[in-house]
Amino acid sequence: MKLIVLFAAIAALSAGVALADEPAKTMVLPAKPGDVTFEHEKHMKMKDSCAPCHATPQGGKIEGFGKDMAHQVCKGCHTDQKAGPTGCKDCHHK
Repeated sequence: MKLIVLFAAIAALSAGVALADEPAKTMVLPAKPGDVTFEHEKHMKMKDSCAPCHATPQGGKIEGFGKDMAHQVCKGCHTDQKAGPTGCKDCHHK
């Protein structure tokens, strides 16, 4: 049940961002071990394309976004770049 609520919240956030005129500067992604605050604007300035995270270079909804994908994409990029948080408590805050 909690997983369903988590995915519903993520879907609602994604839909809100997709419908907005401008991308959100900061997003809060709900997660069981603590919410993750994501500095979307900061990441947009570091990349020349939205494709590393989104399905298209222009952005849009992230299909299949959840714990596994976040850990693979977000944590994976931080590990590869040797920059940004990689520990659980670095991202998840209660």
